[in-house]
Amino acid sequence: MFGSAILDKSEHTSHPWRIHELANDFQVLDVWALPTPGGPGDFPQLVNLWSTFDPGRSSPVVRALFAARWTIGRLFGLDRQETGLGVRVRMLRDRLPADLRDAPTDLVTDGYPFVPLYMTDREFAMEIANQTVHGVMHVGWVPDAAGGFRGQMAVLVRPNGALGRAYLAAIAPFRHLIVCPLMMRDIGRAWRERSSVPAPSEPGHP
Repeated sequence: MFGSAILDKSEHTSHPWRIHELANDFQVLDVWALPTPGGPGDFPQLVNLWSTFDPGRSSPVVRALFAARWTIGRLFGLDRQETGLGVRVRMLRDRLPADLRDAPTDLVTDGYPFVPLYMTDREFAMEIANQTVHGVMHVGWVPDAAGGFRGQMAVLVRPNGALGRAYLAAIAPFRHLIVCPLMMRDIGRAWRERSSVPAPSEPGHP
């Protein structure tokens, strides 16, 4: 649907991502192939796209679902400050080894309820926590079957007890059939238009 592609979880776990050493107590929820074909040096372009892409400004359906989620969150207190990072759960950033903790990052998360975790020349990660889950969005740059590269997104979660597991089960159909496929479509459109947007410098370079 909408040209999206959900992948087997092994497509994430088989890569030597740095996130494995940080989130080994998280489960891989979903893995998606991003419609962002490119070459080995195009990862900074993907970082730039992600820094400017706002899912809240995506399709009307996605906007409506996000609005409904934030409304439910306010009504039931799912997103209170005391349920978030550094309060209900320790930030994964506290687990970062020195080379990742001290590495510069051009990743901006305006429009996202996520906190940047780390960025390398082939991957970046962001984390979020609320009353239901502690989650990680991980995006990597991987070889594709055509001999080039593409982006790949994985969502990792640690549910907060029975409430978290019930929440994930309840939203799964919307996530698989509507939200993620429509977001993939919009990301693909933005990627095709990326030539008009300057790419940021690579991590560690001016």
